[in-house]
Amino acid sequence: MPPLPGHHTAMLIQAAGVAARYGTTPALSGIDLTLERGEIVTVIGPNGSGKSTLMKLLIGAIPPTEGRVTRAPGLTVGYVPQRLEIDRTMPITVDRFLSLGSRVKPAQKAAMLARVGLADVLNRQMSSLSGGQFQRVMLAQALLTKPDLLALDEATQGLDQPGVAAFYRLIAEVRDELGCAILMISHDLHVVMSATDRVICLNGHICCEGAPTVVTDTPEYRALFGLGTEGALALYRHEHDHHH
Repeated sequence: MPPLPGHHTAMLIQAAGVAARYGTTPALSGIDLTLERGEIVTVIGPNGSGKSTLMKLLIGAIPPTEGRVTRAPGLTVGYVPQRLEIDRTMPITVDRFLSLGSRVKPAQKAAMLARVGLADVLNRQMSSLSGGQFQRVMLAQALLTKPDLLALDEATQGLDQPGVAAFYRLIAEVRDELGCAILMISHDLHVVMSATDRVICLNGHICCEGAPTVVTDTPEYRALFGLGTEGALALYRHEHDHHH
């Protein structure tokens, strides 16, 4: 099969002058943003700052009330929502869950579960999984679509610290293997700083954006998050020096 048009362009999504309202309440305004293939972009901001709204606008789940969002032709998005949005009481096996919304061969399901470190859960009930296993199954389902963009909305919510770190390591590996872009919303500031290429600070509009080391030095970032993340920055610099 020939590749879809746009599948090898660097730009995946571009937002220009985008705003969103819920009724008369403004949620976001003046959003100008480009997402490119292969980059990991993390959106941070206080509660109610419009993070989930921004993600939904970018992936096309909701339309903007102003401005426009342009997506590369044939763009495929894998979406991992917040864990709490899924009803865990439903009797459904991992095997069945991975088949929802797409036709996937059994071998592909098994291979993807192995890839996310869950080789032996195919026939288990979703409700019997730990928080970390549940998130990895949701990630496996998103990856089975071979996404150009992987969108993660607070995907590490409810995981313990080692679980969070392992999840981000897995995300970085996925990006390297697939060459997809990754758009994350996160509260894990200290981990994010070592796991992302670009940070977007949001509070109804984009307050600041750039590489983690640049963003954490801006007054806008400090106004939103205080100075308590200096340790995070030290960790980022240590990890970064370690990698390079």
